[in-house]
Amino acid sequence: MERLISYKLSPKSINLYSRILAEVNFKADIAMTFRKIQVGVVQATPVLFDIQGTIAVIEKWLKKAKEAGCELVLFPESFIPCYPRGLRFDAVVGRRTEKGRALWLDYWKNSLEEGSEEMAQISTLIKEAGMMVALGATERASLGGSLYCSLFYFNANGRLLATHRKLKPTGLERFIWADGDASTLQSLDSPLGKIGGLICWENYMPLARYALYEKGIDIYLAPTADARPSWTSTMQHIALEGRCFVLSCNQFVQRSDYPARYQEDLEGEEAFMSPGGSVIFAPDGSCLAGPLWDKEGLLTATLDQELLIKSKLDFDVIGHYGRPDVFQFACPGQPESVRD
Repeated sequence: MERLISYKLSPKSINLYSRILAEVNFKADIAMTFRKIQVGVVQATPVLFDIQGTIAVIEKWLKKAKEAGCELVLFPESFIPCYPRGLRFDAVVGRRTEKGRALWLDYWKNSLEEGSEEMAQISTLIKEAGMMVALGATERASLGGSLYCSLFYFNANGRLLATHRKLKPTGLERFIWADGDASTLQSLDSPLGKIGGLICWENYMPLARYALYEKGIDIYLAPTADARPSWTSTMQHIALEGRCFVLSCNQFVQRSDYPARYQEDLEGEEAFMSPGGSVIFAPDGSCLAGPLWDKEGLLTATLDQELLIKSKLDFDVIGHYGRPDVFQFACPGQPESVRD
């Protein structure tokens, strides 16, 4: 004779199961809906060392992106207050100078702080534009005096969803930017799919890339200051490796764009300090837009989400090519995806 056994679940268990069910339903909704998404990457010149001037530049390019029908737009690495290419901050091992500290103060004052009036201005502009935005900026910590090279993620209502801080600045960048950590290896569950990104040479860190791949990234963002032709090959490789769309953008900056007070420090530098190289790739490695060189511009592309699945027929870095029986991967401290 069969016995009927009843189980009484605790409120904690019920809550857990409800969360699991909601997660499954949310992922199913995304998985079963294939769309074509219009995206853009901005290659532009900030008003160097002038946060308010650069916010006006952001407004101009958001309007252009809106006119182009973009649902997501990416701005370059450290667009606010600029990528200080060519400046040395008087860096000498074992010694600092007043000139270097004055330059640092100027850079610090014009950096972006979460919760600031400038952040509120940017949020309002994004809400008016009505699109998701990923903005590369030098972030000023609200406590202490450190700066971080960061990527700010906003939803289409202008709300800040997440912030990623560059894990390891490159070369002399380490003199001005502190290290990020795993807690900001962010990814987003958005209406446009899974979104995440790394900044500049973080993209040469295989394990950092894999930490994003494991989140199931559909749209991979790579704001950069690298204007070498070889960067294009790196972006194509990541598209093929992750079987994801890759959006990368750089600033277009000439020596003459720097404030007059720093022109003397730039003697001997090229006229085109950063010629650009912004580009967009598809999961099959095909180039959808760019690379764009030697001028400002908005690159746009239509991302067909069906390509994400088609490209995984023969390679899936976290699926049938993952081999967890051979390799083990862990990223302690990496947060769960942020849901928009």
